[in-house]
Amino acid sequence: MELRSVEELMDLLYACRHQRALRTAALLRRGRPADKELQVAGLVRGIQEPPDPAADPAHAVRHLLGERVYHLVRGDGAATQDDILRLSQADEESRTAGFDAGVLEDWRTVLELVAARNSRLGAVD
Repeated sequence: MELRSVEELMDLLYACRHQRALRTAALLRRGRPADKELQVAGLVRGIQEPPDPAADPAHAVRHLLGERVYHLVRGDGAATQDDILRLSQADEESRTAGFDAGVLEDWRTVLELVAARNSRLGAVD
């Protein structure tokens, strides 16, 4: 599965259990407010296509959100170790964090910004 629009991504996030993802993204926003791609990676890291729990969230968002988000979600060597560590720590902390992380709709604009930036970069390549 490959997502082609922020609307498709939002629908998928709504279909998944997204409270932990919201807390992860909110923790990353607090720690790295300017790094929108890192925050978005925290938000989409745990998505699954409901009919296919084995779906790869990294592959699903690669075209839409770009290479950096793809590598962050995968946690592979192309992402910096510091970023992977931040993402893992926020994900772990989100399991026990008891704060109100807002609602998923709050992230639509950030997702649109990252997607638009990726789209512009793709047009230049």
